[in-house]
Amino acid sequence: MAFPYTRLVVIGTTSTGKSTLAWQLAEKLGLDFVELDALYWRPNWTPIDEAEFLALVDDATRTPRWVVAGNYSAARRLVWPRAQAVLWLDYPLWTIFWRLTFRIFRRWWSQELLWGTNYELLSHHFKLWSDESLWHWLFKTYWRRKREIPQLLASSQFSHLVIFHFKTPAETEAWFAGL
Repeated sequence: MAFPYTRLVVIGTTSTGKSTLAWQLAEKLGLDFVELDALYWRPNWTPIDEAEFLALVDDATRTPRWVVAGNYSAARRLVWPRAQAVLWLDYPLWTIFWRLTFRIFRRWWSQELLWGTNYELLSHHFKLWSDESLWHWLFKTYWRRKREIPQLLASSQFSHLVIFHFKTPAETEAWFAGL
């Protein structure tokens, strides 16, 4: 039997692999890939105006076949009601920490182009007190997401969603391989 869902959202803390999984799903299932970070960030890490961001998200999720990568709470009110399923990458903190650390250094070293004209700036991440640091962002959001996501998914507003809850990267990979 073919995978029955054509409107998916991949959520999780920073560096869980949301974009990677969403892109792989889009390729495998023939869905549009919508990366919220790509819609949100402008040159020099400048965030887009919220109204413009929401208009882009609205346009991207009006089509019948898509997979969205991201947790932006402002976009949730548009994306989740239209989605059929949520894939929650709910990995242990230290797994994510090491994945994030590797990703930061890999992107910085390779000068990987991110979302238009942006590059990983190593100096930002060592400002551990600043929201510019993804390490800071991880520790700031990890426990909040652990509390909020189950509450959101249990809400009657989102009772239509089928939930795929993955607790390790190996579990996610095994599920994906079985599609």
